[in-house]
Amino acid sequence: MTKNITDYIKTECGLSKYHILKSKKGFFNKLRFYWFVILAIIRDFPKFRQD
Repeated sequence: MTKNITDYIKTECGLSKYHILKSKKGFFNKLRFYWFVILAIIRDFPKFRQD
């Protein structure tokens, strides 16, 4: 059973922001990326995936 980020971040705008933040380098950008992922997962947890 493999898990993908789309199982956790379900909105289209959240996934686009995820890819933008993932591509940036640097300490503060990585910190912002992880902060975004944690909050996006918590926020999108009760939502259904948009297909």
